Amino acid sequence: MTHEHVLAVCRSNWEYRGLDDATVREMLAELTAHLEDAEAAGRTPRDVVGRDVTAFAASWARARMPLHRRALRMAAMVPFVAGGLLLVSHLLHGTTVVDIDAGRLAFWAAIGVVTVVLELRRGSLGFARGWIVALVVGLPVLVLTERLVGERTLFLVPLWGSALLTLPGIGYLVAERRRAPGRTAAS
Repeated sequence: MTHEHVLAVCRSNWEYRGLDDATVREMLAELTAHLEDAEAAGRTPRDVVGRDVTAFAASWARARMPLHRRALRMAAMVPFVAGGLLLVSHLLHGTTVVDIDAGRLAFWAAIGVVTVVLELRRGSLGFARGWIVALVVGLPVLVLTERLVGERTLFLVPLWGSALLTLPGIGYLVAERRRAPGRTAAS
């Protein structure tokens, strides 16, 4: 593990979490100073950040980003992902209405809860871990719920409802995109 690797992982994590460019630069400068001090004392970057660089970056980001901003981000992204998945379901089934049964609702709720908890704690699940979470958590919940409750339709989601769910996330992503040019120019 090199200084450059640690700094790259931290920068990526902090930018992903929506920290502004000035805060990211300040945090990188502070971390660089800590890493240089550690190197001068004969210690490795792992001695400074621990074994899990992503968890380290996440803890620093939590300290810098207030809870209300993290909650707002998750409140925008959770319905965006749910709406996106429902839109895919509309497309795959070729219908304007998707029926939601207890098993499907429990499946997505379980995955959502685990994802939010891990996202807020660690910073990122990554693509492979996301699928593992889906299989390990979601599928048993789906099967158990369908056995206990059955496959009766609870409610219907029209196409416009699925699209409406994506709006908070789209707004958040647009705001992030507007901040992004300042980041890439500073990189």
